[in-house]
Amino acid sequence: MEKSEYHVPVLLHESIDGLAINPNGVYVDVTFGGGGHSKELLTRLDKGRLIAFDQDPDAQANVPNDERFTLIPQNFRYMQNFLRMYGIQEVDGILADLGVSSHQFDEASRGFSLRFEGPLDMRMSQNQALSAADLVNKLEANELARILRQYGEVKGSMRVANAIITKRDEERITTTTALNKVLMPLVPPKKQNKFIAQVYQALRIEVNDEIAALKALLTQSEKLLKKGGRLSVISYHSLEDRLVKYYMRAGNFDGEVEKDFYGNPIAPYKLVTRKAVMPDEKELSTNNRARSARLRVAEST
Repeated sequence: MEKSEYHVPVLLHESIDGLAINPNGVYVDVTFGGGGHSKELLTRLDKGRLIAFDQDPDAQANVPNDERFTLIPQNFRYMQNFLRMYGIQEVDGILADLGVSSHQFDEASRGFSLRFEGPLDMRMSQNQALSAADLVNKLEANELARILRQYGEVKGSMRVANAIITKRDEERITTTTALNKVLMPLVPPKKQNKFIAQVYQALRIEVNDEIAALKALLTQSEKLLKKGGRLSVISYHSLEDRLVKYYMRAGNFDGEVEKDFYGNPIAPYKLVTRKAVMPDEKELSTNNRARSARLRVAEST
């Protein structure tokens, strides 16, 4: 696969425009991936600096030859600590394109896609101990059902969990194909792809502890951004988008805006986008994977 095909950046100009780039500022791209967003951001910098994060070793092949750019091969949940190691206490903007890259979906050995035969892995970083196979072969029914319900909005999650456990009692479920065979009889043929994708999403989120990582990103961003700095986040499912919306609006994950003694709202951000920005028809026609993308931008107060 050519580097240019590694990942088609979603909402590229909208997300970068939202950062209101200062050519001499310091920016962070917490999801480097194929480097599409980072490379566009670099075109708008003069003497500025861009720090990127990506825990997937495959992303290192996409690093641009640019002295203004630094890739930190770590999970973005540790952003604040690593930026301090580089002597950075505050930044002008932070960009996040959450979810799985096209490269990860298309690489059968990573186990992210229901379309390919591969190991049931789903780890963003191969240094992680826990894989999706570990979850489906070790968790008890109640815990497995909770994950499917909470992270994949899977209907009948206990029935699905029980079907998985019945199969694993016969033999370990170690491949995407083996899991698909368990799941397909549970829903009508026309609903199979969406249903299996929801199960995969739930397992992937649990394997990579994605919700805790997103919460860490949002709370750290508030501390790192200069006054007037921008946070630009692209999410791909309602659970992520809800957390981003609530935190940008209220500075917490409940969405309840606190008020001071005089009744004025207390919030760390001013909303730049009142509603989520979605890809237009032109983008969707060339990149179908963008269909669930939602962009929100906020400015630090």
